[in-house]
Amino acid sequence: MLSDDLPSQPLASPAPRFEADRFQRVSVSLLGRYMLSDRREFPCQVLEMSPGDAMMVAPVPGVVGERVIGYIDHLGRIEGYVQSQVEGGFSMSIDASPRKRDKMAAQLTWLANKDLLNLPEDRRHERVVPDIRHSYVVLDDGRRYNCKIIDISLSGAAIELDVRPAMGTPVTLGRMRARVVRHFQNGVAVEFASAQEMLTVVQQNLRVN
Repeated sequence: MLSDDLPSQPLASPAPRFEADRFQRVSVSLLGRYMLSDRREFPCQVLEMSPGDAMMVAPVPGVVGERVIGYIDHLGRIEGYVQSQVEGGFSMSIDASPRKRDKMAAQLTWLANKDLLNLPEDRRHERVVPDIRHSYVVLDDGRRYNCKIIDISLSGAAIELDVRPAMGTPVTLGRMRARVVRHFQNGVAVEFASAQEMLTVVQQNLRVN
């Protein structure tokens, strides 16, 4: 059993949607299990997910507004409400604290981009060297410089760069907002604005346009 803390009957109305609507879903393929209010458990596959909601393939969709608890590979326990029924499954909201949402955002970002950047499964929290290394940095005043990514992680990157913006300077690496946190001989280290910002990374984000 996943848990025994669900109500015995479905709730009458769905959870408010405004929390889920703040987030952008990414495409993933994650297996798991979920439990409905009557404590029946079923296997599922999550196809799209954000820190605020998830779309999953499921044999029994549940009733709109019904409480759901799930356990998803790589992400662990999630809980929320059935938002809508779709062909072959359902969409659910995700209730979580801001801290847990940030952690989930980082995990989802990695899962959505690990194939694109050829990132190994067992190094999700370490700096790695991506396949796509040539990118660009844009300063707040619009100046743009080509750069080379030395390594990258969920929280930041080290880049070779011809200029040395001052510590704390806001920059954009590709399409990811960041700030300069360290200088070294051939470049700078930047820290991404937040893990949630990285949810918008898509295939062209680090390529030179």
